[in-house]
Amino acid sequence: MMDPETTSVYLDYPDATSQNPEIEETYSHVPYTSVFLPIFYTAVFLIGVLGNLTLMVALHFKRGSRRLIDIFIINLATSDFIFLVTLPLWVDKEASLGLWRTGSFLCKCSSYMISVNMHCSVFLLTCMSVDRYLAIMCPSVSRKLRKRDCAYLVCACIWFISCLLGLPTLLSRELTLIDDKPYCAEMRATSSSKLTWALVAIIFTFFAPLLSIVTCYCCIIRKLCAHYQKSGKHSKKLRKSIKIIFIVVAAFVFSWLPFNTFKLLAIISGLQQEFYFSPVTFQWGMEVSGPLAFANSCVNPFIYYIFDSYIRRAIVHCLCPFLKNYDFGSSTETSDSHLSKALSNLIHAEDFARRRKRSVSL
Repeated sequence: MMDPETTSVYLDYPDATSQNPEIEETYSHVPYTSVFLPIFYTAVFLIGVLGNLTLMVALHFKRGSRRLIDIFIINLATSDFIFLVTLPLWVDKEASLGLWRTGSFLCKCSSYMISVNMHCSVFLLTCMSVDRYLAIMCPSVSRKLRKRDCAYLVCACIWFISCLLGLPTLLSRELTLIDDKPYCAEMRATSSSKLTWALVAIIFTFFAPLLSIVTCYCCIIRKLCAHYQKSGKHSKKLRKSIKIIFIVVAAFVFSWLPFNTFKLLAIISGLQQEFYFSPVTFQWGMEVSGPLAFANSCVNPFIYYIFDSYIRRAIVHCLCPFLKNYDFGSSTETSDSHLSKALSNLIHAEDFARRRKRSVSL
């Protein structure tokens, strides 16, 4: 869900049509991107659209009660799908060496859609992490808070907030002519107030959610380690759950952290005049790391298909209804339910041992 608009040229709007060497330097591309990126983006588009569409349909028409986590997964797949629909426009942009040939309306709308769904995806991943944390670490609290109506309300709020956060992109995006060639560009933030707002925005829309996600999973893993030490048993299901946690977090960090780090440094360089690196360095860094964030849009369905037997059953039964009685996994439980049951048993066992010790001492 990387925002390709941010890898586009950043222009000083009043001088956009002038022969400014700084503009030409800022717009310089990493070599071979006009060949590699269209191929890469096309592959991401085809795989991601098919994967997310299949996931949405399978979970929407799944018979029986829907899990709470499925509400977040459907919204995340919808966010990725909407993002991927805009990719053909950016494939054409990269293939034409940065020229925007589809008009001003699509320049603004596609950038706005990408910005909205970028924020939406990050917030949904954060909510899913918090949901897992509550289900595993605070079962008594989760039974009160983890309701379907509450999940629908949270998702609605996430979409609303994401739409608001995307408005600056809608207002600042313009189709700009340079040497009579059209470019979909964003006005460069030159004032310290705008740069400060950009800095605050990226911290609260990426780095704060990232910290929340990592903290939730670290607490879960720490609890698992405590369970191993007390029980002396290494459950195969729990080991698999740790593996799933590591893969989900690693995929998120690997996809998003490099690009947003370069973006953060670019903003800081604008605030600090005596910065040691040229803005072109960060521009190239965003162009190189951007495709990694793109790829995250098509990875999630495959992670869920491989490691979540419930979703695997739903997808297979959706694609091949005649196999509905075939067993594709030993259990329909997810990693969350395995963890929740194991850790709940651990908590109950600890409470029982504590009460028994207290009664003996009395």
